[in-house]
Amino acid sequence: MRKTIAVIGIALMIATIAACDRENDEGEEGIAVSHAQAVKPSAWTETLAGYLPALGHRNWIVVADSAFPLQISPGIETIVTGEDHFAVLEKVLKAVDGAKHVRPKIWLDKELAFVPESLAPGADEARRRLDELLKGRGAAPVLHADLIARLDEVGRTFKIVMVKTTLAVPYTSVFLELDCGYWGPDAEAKMRELIK
Repeated sequence: MRKTIAVIGIALMIATIAACDRENDEGEEGIAVSHAQAVKPSAWTETLAGYLPALGHRNWIVVADSAFPLQISPGIETIVTGEDHFAVLEKVLKAVDGAKHVRPKIWLDKELAFVPESLAPGADEARRRLDELLKGRGAAPVLHADLIARLDEVGRTFKIVMVKTTLAVPYTSVFLELDCGYWGPDAEAKMRELIK
């Protein structure tokens, strides 16, 4: 009788462990690791959608290439998508465009224009695809070090969402500095004149 109870107890323990393991595989869509979330490919858009209503003026979203470093600033959250850079960028732009409360000012690494195809295979195609996706959006080139310095400064006070992709071409990250979607610089200037 004791052997039967022991065998049943062991079987129940194994079943419980297997169920817990299966729950971890099928449960949460992301794993939070030191301000980073590795998510299933289809789930990263849900993670971004969860952040978007809370983001506003002075927040940033960065669509980053695969070598972009994991930041330690508590204001920077990294989402690892495991997806193509240009597909991710297109989805991020669509999500931001659909949010009426924000509009993006877009910054690119100035260095990308000077990266030769011979040193970075895929650079020409990356430039072409970025030009295509960002056409008419006023994307402006800025030196990479200056953009990183701005992120460091902003990340001390405001949230930055880093959306990391699989692209392995240098200087291809796209920086979206969010601004108010319903109040522009002209309206702000006119109001400031009224205050005087």
